[in-house]
Amino acid sequence: MKTVKVLLVAGAINWGLVGVGMLVGNMADWNVIHMALRSVPVVEALVYILVGIAGVMKLFGCRCNKCVGGLCSVCGVEGKMEGGIR
Repeated sequence: MKTVKVLLVAGAINWGLVGVGMLVGNMADWNVIHMALRSVPVVEALVYILVGIAGVMKLFGCRCNKCVGGLCSVCGVEGKMEGGIR
């Protein structure tokens, strides 16, 4: 679940910067993922897919054995489930 959080933060910052770039007026390309992976479009697409999967996982919650059993793998506190719709 920590990987999910990292992907969600990266995606949120990226899309926030894309929006700021659009508001600047000159349609500046502030897409950090595109800037970092410009020469490898397949990897860029894979990152976008992983961010999308992370969003779906966060929305519906983790279904791993630890989380389903009541032990949150993110915070390690029994009975506390972080995020997700239950």
